[in-house]
Amino acid sequence: MAAKEMQLEDRTRGINAVPNDDEVISLGTLIKRRFLRNKLAIVSGIVIIILYLGAIFAEFVAPHGLNVDHPEYAYMPPQRLRFVDAEGNFHWRPFVYDMKKGYDEETWELIYTEDTSKMHPLRLFVRGDRYKLWGLWESDLHLFGVEGGYFFPLGTDRFGRDQLTNVIYGSRVSLTIGLLGVIMSITIGSIMGAISGYYGGWVDMVIQRVIELLRSFPRLPLWMALSAAIPLTWSPLKVYFGIVTLLAFIDWTGLAREVRAKVLSYREEAYVLASKSLGASDAWTILTHVIPNTASHILVVGTLALPGMILGESTLSFLGLGIQPPMTSWGVLLQEAQNVQTLQTYPWLLIPGLFIMITVLAFNFLGDGVRDAIDPYSD
Repeated sequence: MAAKEMQLEDRTRGINAVPNDDEVISLGTLIKRRFLRNKLAIVSGIVIIILYLGAIFAEFVAPHGLNVDHPEYAYMPPQRLRFVDAEGNFHWRPFVYDMKKGYDEETWELIYTEDTSKMHPLRLFVRGDRYKLWGLWESDLHLFGVEGGYFFPLGTDRFGRDQLTNVIYGSRVSLTIGLLGVIMSITIGSIMGAISGYYGGWVDMVIQRVIELLRSFPRLPLWMALSAAIPLTWSPLKVYFGIVTLLAFIDWTGLAREVRAKVLSYREEAYVLASKSLGASDAWTILTHVIPNTASHILVVGTLALPGMILGESTLSFLGLGIQPPMTSWGVLLQEAQNVQTLQTYPWLLIPGLFIMITVLAFNFLGDGVRDAIDPYSD
């Protein structure tokens, strides 16, 4: 009997016990644990970080300088890294052979063959084309390359420019346009959605009708119409910010509706009513109490919206309505891939499209991981 009473007392103590501070798990910890369980999201995040680091340090990471032509190597296919030479000897350091240009005797197509008499080992931190990092520090040091020759790991274009260098420099434009466009888009969408939901009435009606009007147009034709309005006399930098503004102007409507739906419920919460009773202005209440409570949702929407921004810029540039030379982007690089005959002969010109696909998938997987982690109590 005494043993049963002791067991009952232990169970009661366990139910009513207050957990120690060390046992309490914060919401941030739960979100972190949930996100770290999603391996695909982690890998995607690492890929995105690598892409952005390459864009930030493009001058150093790229093996060649931007717009540096090598006419003697025009339309050269990707060079193969080798560890075994023509005589069968193994080398611990990878190397490439020099390439000789020629023509097929029957079709007169351009062909390249390896010159096994000239070997160039791949090295880290080599000297090459001079550049100014961020326009400030002049140097000729590159992350990798070969000495006494050229290394084109992704082939070259019609001017003999290195495709990998073009892709790295192009990522600087494509990735930053997506990032700036999303920042501008979520700023407009959050403010407009919060105002619409907070005030209601005729303000809500006007904003919602504007949103419906913008969403009624097909996206691609609207992009093309607005981008065609960009003056041809604008400098590349002005065109860059014009494209950012254009993409953000079209993309904010979806987030605005979602924020509005949340604010409709938040505006009757105690903390909002308390702010009003203390005499706070509507702008202060919206910016400090209403919008911050939608931050997690805005973060998820922004992450998932980035791929659309990148695709939008690439589409406009591919059609010749976006970024213009001398600036380069992934869409600009794909302009050479418009000809089917060119693609059959030089398929490596589609490589920028592969980077677009990888980036879009990485952002989608990362967005899914962030969305699931933000709500750690869901199944």
